[in-house]
Amino acid sequence: MYQANEHRYDKMIYNRVGNSGLKLSAISLGLWNNFGSVDKYETQKKIVHKAFDLGITYFDLANNYGPEPGSAEENFGRMLASDLKPYRDELVIASKAGYVMWPGPYGNWGSRKSIIASADQSLLRTGLDYFDIFYSHRADPETDPEETAMALDQLVRSGKALYVGLSNYSGAQIKVMADIFHENHTPFIIDQPRYNMLNREVENDVFPELVAEKKGAVSFSSLCQGLLTNKYLNGIPEDSRANKSTIPFLHPAQVEQTLKTVKDLNAVAADRNQSLAQMALAWNLRQPAIASVLIGASRPEQVVDNVAALDNLEFSEDECNRIDEILSAQPEIDWQA
Repeated sequence: MYQANEHRYDKMIYNRVGNSGLKLSAISLGLWNNFGSVDKYETQKKIVHKAFDLGITYFDLANNYGPEPGSAEENFGRMLASDLKPYRDELVIASKAGYVMWPGPYGNWGSRKSIIASADQSLLRTGLDYFDIFYSHRADPETDPEETAMALDQLVRSGKALYVGLSNYSGAQIKVMADIFHENHTPFIIDQPRYNMLNREVENDVFPELVAEKKGAVSFSSLCQGLLTNKYLNGIPEDSRANKSTIPFLHPAQVEQTLKTVKDLNAVAADRNQSLAQMALAWNLRQPAIASVLIGASRPEQVVDNVAALDNLEFSEDECNRIDEILSAQPEIDWQA
């Protein structure tokens, strides 16, 4: 029977989410890939156990995470039932709805019908009574924002979520939703944007809005699908995401487009006595709005390495200038390659 490390809270940093009362571990575990039905369950358990043993308390899911869609929630539910049940009140567990999940007109986007049905399905898959955070996974261009906002509000009022969040929303869209939430006293506290050294668009859009609204953020794709690690410095490994047919979000062309930038960043990280991944995570955490950075992992050792980023979170002015110079020289990346 799994017993959590009694020293798990000794070294982890916990950051407040905006002006809410909730704190998140500075490093959090995303279950987007490597936790589905196509992945070894015993390895999944080892990763989750190691994360919690190191003080990671925030675990991030969505209805469509797998593959197959829904299987990440099912697998995490198995862990909750068999290993983590005694620690439920020490965990912040999140899920989302908004991407296609089942056939027909109701299994996608942000209608009240879709949001409520999806949350109910996710609770069944995980075996939970409630989620700590439930997100709208993306803005619905055809549904009135008030309908999506009030569906999330209903989840809170019915006891199915403690807090609500947004993901993949622009700054302007966050503002519209925040006004609705404020009017209805909905506990909207967090946004989840894509953010890393190679994807900085939200610095001029989303982050200023979150700061103005006194909300927090947790960044996803913090290591840019593994590009901001040492994995691709010498080619594309067979077991990498760029070679994994079940993950269509990273391609060999993108590895080639970023190789010089990544090598230059790796030199800065070496001067800081960090791995490139550790520096990239620390770089994200310098943003005032960010409470936590999401990591993915295919083995427990990656979790250990990433958590070690917290040993050096400070950047000198010279380091910041070097990093900015390197990033400004990066040619535009074709993310659709």
